[in-house]
Parts: sequence; structure tokens; C-alpha cells
Amino acid sequence: MKIAVCIKQVPGTTDIKIDPETNTLVRQGIENIINPFDSYAVEEGVRIKERLDADESSTGRSEVIAMTMGPPQAEEMLKDTIAAGVDRVVLLSDRAFAGADTWATSTTLAMAVDKLEDVKLVIFGKQTLDGDTGQVGPEFAQRMNMPFIGYVSEIMEISAKKIKVKRLAEDRYEIFEVRLPAAISVIKDINTPRVPSLRGKMKAKSAEVPVWTASELGADEDEVGLSGSYTQVVKIFTPKMVYDVSMIEGTPEEQVEELFQNLKSLNIVS
Repeated sequence: MKIAVCIKQVPGTTDIKIDPETNTLVRQGIENIINPFDSYAVEEGVRIKERLDADESSTGRSEVIAMTMGPPQAEEMLKDTIAAGVDRVVLLSDRAFAGADTWATSTTLAMAVDKLEDVKLVIFGKQTLDGDTGQVGPEFAQRMNMPFIGYVSEIMEISAKKIKVKRLAEDRYEIFEVRLPAAISVIKDINTPRVPSLRGKMKAKSAEVPVWTASELGADEDEVGLSGSYTQVVKIFTPKMVYDVSMIEGTPEEQVEELFQNLKSLNIVS
């Protein structure tokens, strides 16, 4: 079985700064890391491969491919996934991809999965730390016309033809079974990512990272990047906190009465 894991590089800090001119994240001078939720997606992809390869009834060996859309420096992050057990990686990098919203991103990822051919399962982390929308997974599935299950906490069964999972809902767990190919997004409850072995690190060090551009995906300019986006960030800013403070003086009884009248004028009490 061929398994694709879609990951993203995000700023490794909670001190996020916005460029007021471009309304984009300031990434210069900030360490970039793999999106934490995507680490669980990578681990689960490797676990599924190990699970299927250990199944005597399965035919052929499984393969896990990690891919990301991002700048050239995302290559190191991809190599880290090889150290964690991924078989090979793909970097989608082109100036044409810049400014993509979630739909344009999912479109680019769909083209890449098409190019990989015969992918049966696509795994996402439930959301990213920077965008925090959780939209790319389901939009990708819509683009690929395949079933999507979000917030997966356990892979209960998987075979060459179907997958059965447990997913977290607001107040309960739900169990779904769908035919493959399919896409899922996972939450951190699903596993504990492994510590890469020395052998894995050595393999990652010498690994090649192929770069696919828009032309190699056969993408038109109006399908990807800013041109292919239905939404655009017009402005990002930190709201100003304005406090209107007034001091109440007098005896305790007078203060209570004035406070009551103030709250009454605001329709907070009646």
C-alpha cells in the first residue's frame, strides 16, 4: 500500500510577528519546525506500514511518502521524517505556489498525490499552528473525490481495500469504516512519535529530496498560489485593548448604589 503524509513547516515559537506591509508571518530569524500535529501523522503512517508489512495475508510491501509545500529550507524537515521511518519525500516548491490559501494548497497537494499514483491513504495532522483552520485535509479529499474522516484517534483495522477508525467528536467517540482510497486527519491521542534511530539519521543524511514545481505537476498559474486562492488576507493586526475605568467614591453604601445604577444603565442588572 502506498501512503502519503502531508506535512507543513511552521514557526517554532509562540511569539508570532506579522509584516504590516505584506500581512504575512515574519519568518526571518525564527526557527522552523514540523507542525506538531503532523508529527503524529508521520508516526501513524510509519506504524500502518509496519502493521501491513507484518500481516502475512498482505501482498507486497507498503511505502510511506512525506510531502510538503514550502520554501527550499523545508528540505531539512523532510529529511527528519526519513529519520523517523518514512521511505521517501517530495518537496513542492515554486514561487507560483506563494500566497496560497487552504483551497489552493489542497489543490497543489492533490496534484502531487495524483503524480505519485495509486496512493491509497493520505494522512494529515488535524490542523497547523500558524493557520489553525483544519481545512486543508477535507478540501483535499473534496478535490480528490474521496472520503475524509477527521480527528482520528485510532486506526482500528486497515487492509488493502478499507480502513476502520475511531474518531473524537465533541462529547463521544465515533467509529467509521470507509473504502480506500481515503484521507484522514489525526489528533495527538493516536500515538507517541518515536525517537529517530542512529540508522534512521544516517539514512536521512544521505537522502535525496526531489523538488516538484508547478510545471512538473502540470498546474496552470490560475490554479495554484495566490491566483488559485478564493480567499486573501487583507489585513492582520493585534486588537488594541481599551479600558474605560472610573473610580467610585463615597461611603460603602453610596459606592454600592452608584455601582448598581451604572450596571443598570448598561442593562447588566435590572
